[in-house]
Amino acid sequence: MFPHLQENAVKIAVQRIGGVTKASNLLGVSNGAVHSWVKKRRVTNIDYASKLAELARMRVEDIRPCR
Repeated sequence: MFPHLQENAVKIAVQRIGGVTKASNLLGVSNGAVHSWVKKRRVTNIDYASKLAELARMRVEDIRPCR
């Protein structure tokens, strides 16, 4: 109902890993890609979503929610 008030699971996952730079290095993507995911609040690529969830010890469903 109020998506802007919901927690940003991607941002939380990135913070758990140690920040944007560390996440981008571990995932093999650019800092810009990680910033884009945080802004969009989802990781569309299932491989990156799975790896991010694994590294952050979160559920992939939180990182890549179904619409």
